[in-house]
Amino acid sequence: MTDLAPAPGGVPLAASLADFAALARDVLPPEVYDFVAGGSGTETALAGNRAALDRITVLPRMLRGVHRPRTDASLLGRPHALPVAVAPMAYQRLVHPDGEPALAAAAHAAGVPYVVSTLSSTTVEEIAAAGGPTWFQLYWLRDRAMVRELVDRAHRAGCTALMVTVDVPILGPRLRDVRNGFALPPEVSAANLPGSRDDLAHAGVPGTSAVARHTSAVFAPALTWSDIDWLRGQTDLPLVVKGILDPRDAVLAADAGADAVVVSNHGGRQLDAAPAAVTMLPEVLTAVGDRCEVLVDSGIRGGVDVLRALALGASGVLVGRPLLWALAVAGRAGADAALALLAAELRDALTLAGCADPAEARDLRTITGG
Repeated sequence: MTDLAPAPGGVPLAASLADFAALARDVLPPEVYDFVAGGSGTETALAGNRAALDRITVLPRMLRGVHRPRTDASLLGRPHALPVAVAPMAYQRLVHPDGEPALAAAAHAAGVPYVVSTLSSTTVEEIAAAGGPTWFQLYWLRDRAMVRELVDRAHRAGCTALMVTVDVPILGPRLRDVRNGFALPPEVSAANLPGSRDDLAHAGVPGTSAVARHTSAVFAPALTWSDIDWLRGQTDLPLVVKGILDPRDAVLAADAGADAVVVSNHGGRQLDAAPAAVTMLPEVLTAVGDRCEVLVDSGIRGGVDVLRALALGASGVLVGRPLLWALAVAGRAGADAALALLAAELRDALTLAGCADPAEARDLRTITGG
């Protein structure tokens, strides 16, 4: 049964993982809250992710003798405590001074992989030193030598998987950031990219996003499948391609040697006309069959959503904003509380669905409502 997550001193923080968003709004500067919460354009895709998940119902099984289900599952061939990884999220020191190391330590304590963003505000080496399974997320840069160096650094740091994000040829138009003239504060920077025009990210100009100017200067806008072929040749780590929506692209990712794809619309932060990620999950699963694992993100807000994804056939999910909100509220303690809540919510959902473990959840039937 899900209990209130305790803050330091025993003060309840949240009754559900989704509660952390409102709590974070109370502690963050408005422009930082908007940077994390916002989507692209009119935020149609952002809202669509949640609406699509809410339309998915799961047919529970009865009299299955399930009392306390297991939550452990395999991702990329390794066992983890939950079928969950912490999604790559940029600049976590924006929301709390302890930033990425605190959330990574909480993830490792919870037994789930932590995905380091290329745009993390702490280096991959320092984050990986927290121990536990660490994956590295790669944005493709204009400087191919720097791409190669990031891959080499991920290897040396002990990362156990490489995730390349393919849906950001340019940064989607984050209109909240434009209206706020958002720029990074001096103490927050892209720690993995020393010297890569970081000054642009700190130069606030009314009516523009400094973060968008920075990424435009350093990201390569014309990635092709030949680049993924090249990347496959640079590493023997499991390769994950993140940002897939069209099943045809999922097939091309498998053809290029991807071990997994993440069905994702980048949390509603890229193409505002993109469908909800979970909507495309069944078609992607059908297209790739057993050629690679299929994970999903974008809009996952609790244990019931994890159950929905598993019932649709996903191997697991990436969880992003809720954990960042929890970090904002109480640092490492908030992240610990959030991950404990997520585990409890998933146990409750599995029990109520009559499933002894996540594998059984993949045999559940789903119905998509209106």
